[in-house]
Amino acid sequence: MQGTALAPATRRTITPAHLLDAPLDDLLLELDVELHLSQITDPGFIGALVQLPDGSLVLSMPPGRPRLERDTVARAMLGQVIGVPLGPLPEPYQLTAL
Repeated sequence: MQGTALAPATRRTITPAHLLDAPLDDLLLELDVELHLSQITDPGFIGALVQLPDGSLVLSMPPGRPRLERDTVARAMLGQVIGVPLGPLPEPYQLTAL
């Protein structure tokens, strides 16, 4: 399964522990991330995180996925985009930076 994240224009300061431990809703507010449900329902699509020219982030996640999967993938994509080093996702998940 594959997610997509764009490279960051600016780096935000956040620790790996905070990225992993903060409630996801709070983290999205803190990082000013706009969440959208994607209309892509392909089983291989796990989401996309895009940084807009103004620096804001838009997270698009497919509907109907398990909560743990959505939480884990969202945090992994956020870490990649804001430059917080995290370990790799378990198989079969894979993030691709564009």
